[in-house]
Amino acid sequence: MNKHFALSLRSAGTLALTAVALAAFASTAMAAKIKIISSDAPGVGFNDPTPVDPVGGNPGTTLGAQRLFVYETVAHKWENNLPDGPTIKVDASWPALSCTDTSGVLGAAGAQSVWRDFPGAPFPGTWYSGALANTLAGEDLDEGTDVEIVSFFNVNLGQPGCLTGGGFYLGVDNQVPLGQTNFAVVLLHELGHGLGFQALTDGQTGARIDDGTGSYPAQWERFMLDGTTGKTWFDMSDTERTASARNGRKLVWSGAHVNAAVPAVLKAGTPLLSVSSNRFPDVAGDYQVGPASFGAPLTAGAVKGEIARVIDQADGVTGLACDPFSATNTSAVAGRIALVDRGACTFATKVKNAQDAGAIGVIVADNVAGSPPASLGGADPAVIIPSVRITQADGATLKTSLSGPVDGPTRVKGRLGVDKAVRAGADAAGRAMLFTPDPYQPGSSVSHWDTLATRNQLMEPSINLDLKQKIAPPQDLTLPLLKDIGW
Repeated sequence: MNKHFALSLRSAGTLALTAVALAAFASTAMAAKIKIISSDAPGVGFNDPTPVDPVGGNPGTTLGAQRLFVYETVAHKWENNLPDGPTIKVDASWPALSCTDTSGVLGAAGAQSVWRDFPGAPFPGTWYSGALANTLAGEDLDEGTDVEIVSFFNVNLGQPGCLTGGGFYLGVDNQVPLGQTNFAVVLLHELGHGLGFQALTDGQTGARIDDGTGSYPAQWERFMLDGTTGKTWFDMSDTERTASARNGRKLVWSGAHVNAAVPAVLKAGTPLLSVSSNRFPDVAGDYQVGPASFGAPLTAGAVKGEIARVIDQADGVTGLACDPFSATNTSAVAGRIALVDRGACTFATKVKNAQDAGAIGVIVADNVAGSPPASLGGADPAVIIPSVRITQADGATLKTSLSGPVDGPTRVKGRLGVDKAVRAGADAAGRAMLFTPDPYQPGSSVSHWDTLATRNQLMEPSINLDLKQKIAPPQDLTLPLLKDIGW
């Protein structure tokens, strides 16, 4: 029998943080057991005695009791969907995390340790997160002396100076008040990381975990397939993995369980901007987009029209579209798709101003480098036209053919719609895409699904407001991925 090796990740500092972006498999006959171990000080976190009223199916009458009730409810959901095995011990605490009045860290969780070459390991020389390794081995490899998952959540969320007024909703009924964050969903997401939804291999450097005897691949690498090179991370060099981690919407998951579930979970129709021009052939082609969370959704019945660039009178260069349009800009965009610039005001404000000027759709060009384009967040029920975001580089490409407000044909036509042959969040072969932004985002890149996924997925890098407490098909791909890696 091979000697098994372990490495603590807490000391290695590889826990993934989830930052605020605002941001069916049947149960087995026997269930896993999750043990919550509080490391809070007296009066803090789970021990907070502040009186509260029961809310949303949570009977707790103190703040600490309500937090613990949500934790136990979510733990039971995971227990009922995982195979029987040694108890999974979770360290849980409520420290003060990085926060401002407008943004902050909700919390984090991840594997406390990784293991290789243990009894029952499917592959030799391969790292597995602690909870999965114990289950595969059928024994507690650390002999009960340590926890398998470390988790912590922002105790100050919603307090003055920390997303003021936008605290955690501690009900378990998914009836979340506007401005609050569903703690049950956040916790479900973070425990998913701790159970193994975590790449382990460093995407920023491409380096594998080295325990002093050598570096070894993680189980995730076998299923991370780059659509450009045709290689999995298992077969790549450090340099190739680094490039793949920033290869926007080209890195997919190739596991059989996820592949089988994609047709039931992800909706047909990937968002797309198609541009054509006889006069400017260099701008023609399909552009990656980030769809808006407001206004008309992109559909197969695409919005088609000429593209017109907005130029604000203030500087004569950018088209921020934060104010009602001038007569010149109104004439330019009426009956056309407006190209505007990101910055200075909300996306919904820009689109509403363009709509009021008669635009039939809006393209927002990013003002910072990076890809793929993120979605347009916001809300305004008065907006009824579609809108998308494109990268700064793609915006610059379009602007080369659109010098400014025009009164007449622009010779550049756009189509805002979807490609029904491709599922939103998957490649043309039906494989779910991993999140690979450029620049690399530590704690988010490669350890989440791409933000284009529709339905929205639990394990995207941001917590979407429409998420429920679901981890399995037909709503979610989390459980299929965990099954791919060995659960």
